[in-house]
Amino acid sequence: MRGLLARDGLQDIVVIDSAGTGSWHVGESPDARATEAARLRGFALSGAAREVSLSDFEDFDLILAMDSANARDLRRLAPHPEAAEKVRLLREFDPSSSGDLDVPDPYYGGERGFEEVLDLVESACAGVIERLRLEAGA
Repeated sequence: MRGLLARDGLQDIVVIDSAGTGSWHVGESPDARATEAARLRGFALSGAAREVSLSDFEDFDLILAMDSANARDLRRLAPHPEAAEKVRLLREFDPSSSGDLDVPDPYYGGERGFEEVLDLVESACAGVIERLRLEAGA
């Protein structure tokens, strides 16, 4: 998402962050295979993993989940019903998606797992940006 926002000159308008629903990777860098797949597409992955916090529901207008299990967990974490309504599946914004809106876990996707996930994520992120443009009237 950061790379697409920068490409479109929107990096100073949209604030994004990434967090997980569990603490098992807190403090770790992105997976080396994901980092390499992104690098080959001209994107840099950086940062350290963190766990979703209650303040995220106040700090962000939209909370995107990669799959339905994470969306369900996020809605349970939400401090009130209005906050739970901020949770959406990332692929809801992908105009080419149909049927299953879950992004598969690339760890189990074989040799091309990370590339296939990047295809899905890039398309959905472009859809998110388009939706933001429409809502902003840009």
